[in-house]
Amino acid sequence: MKFLQDQVQGTREVEQQVSGIATSDGAGVKLTRVLTQAQQKRLDPFLMLDVFRSDEPGDYIAGFPDHPHRGFETVTYMLAGRMRHRDSAGHEGLLQNGDVQWMTAGRGVIHSEMPEQEDGLMEGFQLWLNLPARSKMIAPWYRDIPHAGIPSYVTPEGVEVLVIAGKSNGVEGAVTREITQPVYLDLVLPAGGIFSTAIPSSHNAFVYVYRGKIRLGKNTVEEKRMAILTNDADGIILEAERDARVIFVAGNPLGEPIVQHGPFVMNRIEEIYQALSDYREGRLG
Repeated sequence: MKFLQDQVQGTREVEQQVSGIATSDGAGVKLTRVLTQAQQKRLDPFLMLDVFRSDEPGDYIAGFPDHPHRGFETVTYMLAGRMRHRDSAGHEGLLQNGDVQWMTAGRGVIHSEMPEQEDGLMEGFQLWLNLPARSKMIAPWYRDIPHAGIPSYVTPEGVEVLVIAGKSNGVEGAVTREITQPVYLDLVLPAGGIFSTAIPSSHNAFVYVYRGKIRLGKNTVEEKRMAILTNDADGIILEAERDARVIFVAGNPLGEPIVQHGPFVMNRIEEIYQALSDYREGRLG
């Protein structure tokens, strides 16, 4: 992809660092919930970020049997492993090393995500992206993006960048959204490598370091830490203190009420009651 360096006038600083909470979901899959409900307002339009990494089959083998969603999108990025998706809208796909699955739950979908491996490493992320009120009841949508289909580029500093969503340094990502305008990058940085990209100052943004250590403004961000970034500059500039891998996520806040009950995210409590009723009565998905 053609690299066109963004003009970045200043870098955002680290406002807060978060370690995440060890938990389990589905039928007992062990994971770390890094972006929780406590940060939803601050990181609007993002609702949740789960990180999973284990080579112990007992940590993931039971998977995520059938469960419902309404009112948002899920973005699953599989770094290692094999996971089979099936849903009530008739979609099916195999997510494996380096692939991305983008699913819009919209008015409702019931799906399963089940491992297709009995041993070995399973590693990746699931990000939840909110939908604007006017789009919460749209038809479900699904797309598998193979690793080879994710646009990428290499900077003069030797930083490899995968552009899952949005735009960075002239490269358009695999997915765009008009309202939430998400930017989702996976960065592979050699020690001493510097990366910069422009983002609107109105966008909320964070980085998650899943390998190594980086320097961002005045702060160091260690492995397995999320850094919530200030909104006072038009871009970011970060440097790897040692070989590092980082996801960078930014988006346009919706500024709408968020009411969440488990797998349902709406704007009013009455809409949650309706989602629960629809699910119980078999009308969801």
